[in-house]
Amino acid sequence: MENKHEDAHRDQPAHEHQPPAVTPEDLSVDPDLIPYLFAARTPAEPEDNDNPTGEPLDPENPADSRKGPVDRFGVSLSPEQRELVDEVRERQRPTSTLGPSTMEDPKARAIYETLLTRRAEHQIEPSLEPVRGVLDYLGNPQELYHSIHITGTNGKTSIARMIEALLAELGYRTGRFTSPHLVDVRERISVDQAPVTTEQFVQAYEDVEAQLALWENAHPGHRLSFFEVMTVMAYALFADVPVDVAVVEVGMGGRWDATNVIDADTAVIGPISMEHEQWLGRGLANIAREKAGIMRPQRVAVVAKQPDEALAVIRDAAHAEDVTLRYEGDDFAVLRRVPAVGGQVIDIRTPAAIYRDIYLPLYGEFQAENAALALTAVEAQLGGAALHGESVERAFGGVRSPGRLEVLHATPMIVADAGHNPGAVEALRRAIEDDFRFQHTVGIYSAMADKDIETVLGIVEPTIDELIVTQMPGERAAKVEDIQAVAAEVFGDDRVYAIDSLPEAIAKAGEIDDLQGGVPGSTGVVIFGSVVLAGMAQDVLGKDKLQ
Repeated sequence: MENKHEDAHRDQPAHEHQPPAVTPEDLSVDPDLIPYLFAARTPAEPEDNDNPTGEPLDPENPADSRKGPVDRFGVSLSPEQRELVDEVRERQRPTSTLGPSTMEDPKARAIYETLLTRRAEHQIEPSLEPVRGVLDYLGNPQELYHSIHITGTNGKTSIARMIEALLAELGYRTGRFTSPHLVDVRERISVDQAPVTTEQFVQAYEDVEAQLALWENAHPGHRLSFFEVMTVMAYALFADVPVDVAVVEVGMGGRWDATNVIDADTAVIGPISMEHEQWLGRGLANIAREKAGIMRPQRVAVVAKQPDEALAVIRDAAHAEDVTLRYEGDDFAVLRRVPAVGGQVIDIRTPAAIYRDIYLPLYGEFQAENAALALTAVEAQLGGAALHGESVERAFGGVRSPGRLEVLHATPMIVADAGHNPGAVEALRRAIEDDFRFQHTVGIYSAMADKDIETVLGIVEPTIDELIVTQMPGERAAKVEDIQAVAAEVFGDDRVYAIDSLPEAIAKAGEIDDLQGGVPGSTGVVIFGSVVLAGMAQDVLGKDKLQ
């Protein structure tokens, strides 16, 4: 990449990297049991008369009545396994915090409430002129840094976080713009892998407020939407920092998305499936055409595996614009993945190298595929050269994706996933079966009223034993009684519970989990169906969440 601030590669490439890895052989345990080491627990303390000498008990002595941490079958973990579990739990601590809520600061709260009075972000209009016009008044800050633009139906935020982590590890200063947020609006704009502070959020709005008003006054009837204003704020802030590379996720579609005013060096197109047909057009071909609109002439596009209909559209668009395509399966691929403590170990082939035994602290085959997309995109951004293997290992080893198969509680294991469309929920189902392998699973579900609830529930039904449906706030949320009626058709009345609040739903799931009588790790609770619900789960379980 010819950096607009400087032209330098920070690492030497390694075309075949084989760093020390967490593998089943290293753990001396059946690979099928590796995910359950994460649920390791310490048996209950014995009564005093079980240890009459008062001497410390040796957890490595099988004769001891207190064996220390055990796996889900009650077998003691080896010292190496205990060390690995501790290391993974430590690694999951967030590298940054949002700090006090935006709503606790009077200025930030007022700004956010003002933004909410604007047109909703999902109500897009087929024009880039409002955002382009305000940015022009600001001096076109989006032209002062490089950018990578990401679209697709699912996986965009995870891919963005992985790209950001790789670039940061290589020494580049990054900005990241994603949506929607889980808990706080400031999650949408990050600098150096950390959400902006309340002060930065306020300053970003104040920096664009005058130009925003000028443009809107000059164009009556063309008021920018919530998302369009957030896009302007992010692009202006990235220039002010300044960042080297902005990693930008589209809000919806691509061609007419507010973010598409950037001249991205690299486009990334994740998996495409049916979504938002009322806005993007009917059928996969129309949806793919909108998403292909982020590609730029004579640049590179990194594309995930697609249905044939979508791929044909993308290939035609790339040919028309002389875009170099890097397609999953042909140019890059996940060669191997092994479930591991707190995530997985993967091998990735890219156009430039093979990267072996990379630890990724995220669950699911789809996250391994996202990692391959991200790695190939960063290679393309930097001119096609291989990256140093140890840099890749460090970057992926610390990556997080809140709300995407996120473990919020260890015993019982409670997992939150923001998947809300058929494609995302199919990936969730595979992860439950392949990575978590629960013997009994309780689901907690809610959704927005415009979602395909019946199809989503039909996908997960074979892997969910009992389903608890609950209510989310807001006018767009489906009513719990309506969800219950659909769920009863899919699951049967005897497998469905309706509980109004998420805390009570989680408590009920815990009761059902306890009734199974299994050891920790053999059962699990999966909260899914909406970004809003995943954010609520983070809030409810915050005190008990793994730190």
